[in-house]
Amino acid sequence: MTRRGGAPARAGWSKWLLAALVVPAVVPAPAALPAPVPAAVVPAALPVPAPAALPGTARAAAADVACRVRDERLTEISGMVATDSGFVMVNDGADEASRRRIFFLDTRCAVVRSVPYPSRPRDTEDLAVGADGTVWVADIGDNDRVRSTVALWRLAPGSRRPVLHRLSYPDGPHDAEALLLGRDGLPVVVTKQGGEAGVYVPTGPPRAGVTVPMRRAGQLRLPTTTTANPYSFFGRRLVTGGATAPDGRRVVLRTYADAFEFDVPDGDVVAALTGGTPPRVVPLPDEPQGESVSYSRDGRWLLTVSETAGQPAGTRPTVLRYALPGGAASPVPSVSVAVSAVSAPATGSSSAPAPGAVDAGPHRADAGGVRSLLLGVGVIVAGLLLVASVGAARARRTGR
Repeated sequence: MTRRGGAPARAGWSKWLLAALVVPAVVPAPAALPAPVPAAVVPAALPVPAPAALPGTARAAAADVACRVRDERLTEISGMVATDSGFVMVNDGADEASRRRIFFLDTRCAVVRSVPYPSRPRDTEDLAVGADGTVWVADIGDNDRVRSTVALWRLAPGSRRPVLHRLSYPDGPHDAEALLLGRDGLPVVVTKQGGEAGVYVPTGPPRAGVTVPMRRAGQLRLPTTTTANPYSFFGRRLVTGGATAPDGRRVVLRTYADAFEFDVPDGDVVAALTGGTPPRVVPLPDEPQGESVSYSRDGRWLLTVSETAGQPAGTRPTVLRYALPGGAASPVPSVSVAVSAVSAPATGSSSAPAPGAVDAGPHRADAGGVRSLLLGVGVIVAGLLLVASVGAARARRTGR
């Protein structure tokens, strides 16, 4: 999400409340992040128990720290994808010039280069990498639902600047934060609405200099869970990111609370999302503001990272690693995303994991018994208080 014009509040929050309002749950205090382990992004083996795979459960997933991002330009990470050499990341929003870049990091979360945009993006929210190494940046955020077009930025291997490709919805503006790629390389956009999220695809391949219309290909409703997160019931309803497995046979959508993995056996992402087959659920409890998710390059792990702007001083974005149900690998050829343009050196110190750090313990999710029903005015008041607090935190964070 992003804010402009210095407005103290956002009209979109009321829509967000109405879209996401469901039976709330008690919100426990977030658990502390585990300590990093001295390993690369995906070690050969870690004693991490597999999380529950049944929809609607809230058993805690075990998370390990892969690395921490210490570059001061990366505090609002909204999109991340794992590569053979580390990660690619983008920030949410575009107000600060130093952050309007596509960042390439090594396996220890140190920025090694960054690529600027040729013009100012609006609200970059997710990332995907194609089979040929092309990086797609999803400039699809629209919290106030005022954009006549959204965009994808395409960074081909070896290119110095990403190229803008505009898209339009058939039914008016939508806020979206999730981008998936089909096996054919065409993008799939999933909106952020609570309840039923819309699934949109371009009517043709994206082209530079042309606005390509999208069509609504379907909708999906994610299973209800009780996983702990800072936004309670709202956080379990809103799709904040997506990723495609390296072999294209699985995709995952995330909320502020959980990840939902769908099988894509025939390459049809839309059919997988809208066909009614329940996804596997991986709880992501108590992440501060989780809007990014990626598969590891071998497909055995989910990797996540949260925004940290507005968090206590010294809090660094932390890439967490969750075991997938069954731990099935997805062997694929190596994909290079090397870019010839190299920016000025990164700021901040290296993010090497602390030597001798011990294995991390699991985060804790809500117990099923903490749910409490609120009636009538109580539901609305609780929801408004939550939205007001989140909105105020974002206003302080962005100053927009």
